[in-house]
Amino acid sequence: MAKAKKSKMAGVIRYPEEVLRPVRDYLVSKLSGLQKRKKELVKEDPFSDTSRLNDNAAIDTDAAERVGHMQVSAIKQVADRSIIQIRKALSMIKVGKYGVCENCGKMIDTDRLMVMPETTLCVECERKREK
Repeated sequence: MAKAKKSKMAGVIRYPEEVLRPVRDYLVSKLSGLQKRKKELVKEDPFSDTSRLNDNAAIDTDAAERVGHMQVSAIKQVADRSIIQIRKALSMIKVGKYGVCENCGKMIDTDRLMVMPETTLCVECERKREK
């Protein structure tokens, strides 16, 4: 007789649809805003201006452009990470696993979900990941 595998989802309570709908709407709205902001950042990046390739700007102007590019790149990187987290949370809602830690399978504290609805890790697993 084969042993039954213990599921990470054993003993997990699923959130009802009426609770998840506003969370999903919020995450979709936040995702849309981040994607829009990323498009705006492309315009703000000094390196996206192709005319800069032909100019012989002073060294300090060139340095300022590099700093501007680095700032825009850093902001885009943060936005990309947020977009990934939001998409993961939306997929967890879709498959019925929202509020369940993707690492240990325990329920994520509702206070944490209220503050960070895009989180997919419980506090303990997040702390371990940060170390």
